[in-house]
Amino acid sequence: MSRLVKKSPSLCTDLPLDNTDIRNKLHLLWQLLRSCFGPTGRLKQVHNNIGGHVVTTSTSSVLLPAISSSQPFINLIKTSILNHVSRFSDCGLFAAILCLSLIERAKRSGLRGSVAISVNKHLLGLCTGYLQGEDCGCKVKLDFCSSLSLIKLSRSIISSKPACVLTEAEAVHISKLAVQAFLLTVPCNSPGIVRLGKIVTVSVEGHSVLNSAVFPGLLVDMPDVFGLNKVENLHSNPLRVVLFSASLAGDLSELGDGIIEVHPGVDTDAQILDQLLELGKRVVAEEVKLFVCQKVIHPVLQQYLRRHGIIVIERLGINVMEPLTQLTGAQPVATLHTTIPAKAYGKVRDVDIRQFGSKTMLHLHPPGESAICTMILCHRNETMLSELKVVCQKTEHVLRLTLREPSALLGGGCTETHLAAYVRHKSMNEVTETASALGCTQTEYFLGVEGFCRSLESVAAALEHDGGNCLIDLTHAHHWTLPADVITEHMEDSLGLCGCGVMQSSPNKKWTYLSTKYPQFSPAPLSRDTTVQPRVLDSFTAKLNALQVAVETANLALDVRYVIQDTN
Repeated sequence: MSRLVKKSPSLCTDLPLDNTDIRNKLHLLWQLLRSCFGPTGRLKQVHNNIGGHVVTTSTSSVLLPAISSSQPFINLIKTSILNHVSRFSDCGLFAAILCLSLIERAKRSGLRGSVAISVNKHLLGLCTGYLQGEDCGCKVKLDFCSSLSLIKLSRSIISSKPACVLTEAEAVHISKLAVQAFLLTVPCNSPGIVRLGKIVTVSVEGHSVLNSAVFPGLLVDMPDVFGLNKVENLHSNPLRVVLFSASLAGDLSELGDGIIEVHPGVDTDAQILDQLLELGKRVVAEEVKLFVCQKVIHPVLQQYLRRHGIIVIERLGINVMEPLTQLTGAQPVATLHTTIPAKAYGKVRDVDIRQFGSKTMLHLHPPGESAICTMILCHRNETMLSELKVVCQKTEHVLRLTLREPSALLGGGCTETHLAAYVRHKSMNEVTETASALGCTQTEYFLGVEGFCRSLESVAAALEHDGGNCLIDLTHAHHWTLPADVITEHMEDSLGLCGCGVMQSSPNKKWTYLSTKYPQFSPAPLSRDTTVQPRVLDSFTAKLNALQVAVETANLALDVRYVIQDTN
């Protein structure tokens, strides 16, 4: 009998945000995430102290799960941000930095928690109403008649992940491939409900990024090239395909659960092998040319099929099963004990062999229009390739979101500074009525507004990592960066373009530092000149949800009274 140990009482923390240790950990997390933000963000190497894989990244979806904390309050915020990332793929760092900044500024201002929460809710409503309105000055419509705006959106996401280590030419190349692959998954002539296809990503280590490519159809790994010399003769007619999800290795364990009765003297291996060969004979009689199995195929069955001119693919893996069924129209067969129904067979138009480094791959062409494509991603080492694969998957998801809402927000911090100026102006014009409705004094309302706007501006300021100064122009409220080595007298000559790239500095413009107070003003809308387009775009849907998640999570944190932790 094991020794019984008396349970320890649960650890209860009263008013966690008044706890110095928790406040310090929140500030440390804010500093860590802030330093990763943007194209020049610093990379983080995370390693478990008991060993394991070293993670090098600046991406929130990789970084946050790698950071472990024993503090439930920290994990609450992490979980909320990761939930946003799992649904929208982008703007995870934006949400986390804004959330932590809102919490810190609310506590630093001395506002009562209930007042900070109500003011934050009100200002969030102002922001979302403005962003969703037609007169929003930081939103641009995406033109699907041209792929240019989609490439800009794609490139903004990819270039913001420095762990990919891409040159300018490589970033442009991958951005174009991401858009090309996305467009291939959108069916052209699909009546009724439109079902988007899939992108299958194949990683090839040790080759230049510029060797990356996108192919319509599906490329599957063929480590065993035996029998592929007959592929050249398979281009004339559609080729019949059969697909098995059950293992064809011949193991008894693959026959299912329950009791197996074996008569004395019966050779079970020979019985199962005979059944596999019977299956092979049926497949040959049905003129199947491509035999695919998700799991393992018995070597004798493989040899039999190849001897009859059938291409055999085993160990396909569960991730490729769904794209293959969409491409071929085949229905996976889950057992070898029944006759294969006619509707289970699928077709491919033809097959090719393609070589990528040490990988030999079979290219399956769809029999008609298909929304399945394969992206071959190449990079120089495993760490960069892993990050690039994650980023491309996130980019695909963001591009899909544009189908629901064909809009984007200005990037480079311009949306944040523009929103901050708008909120200041709108709030000051309605201060008496709003403060009364929220049940607080005007002083408390001013403090709440200032904390909210400063938090938005801190996200824009987080893009600068090289000692430069962040500014806001007092006309359109865009974000500008002044390099650290520039004298203030020569500021106009050094500012160049704003963060999103849509505005050029000029002598008649006025700027002020983000960290200083400036007179409230209504940000002027951009001119309708279509020749000047933003260079940096953010996902409208992802950023709008990230803004909501950041404010709601901050309000939840400000509202927590007790944290009860079971230490057993």
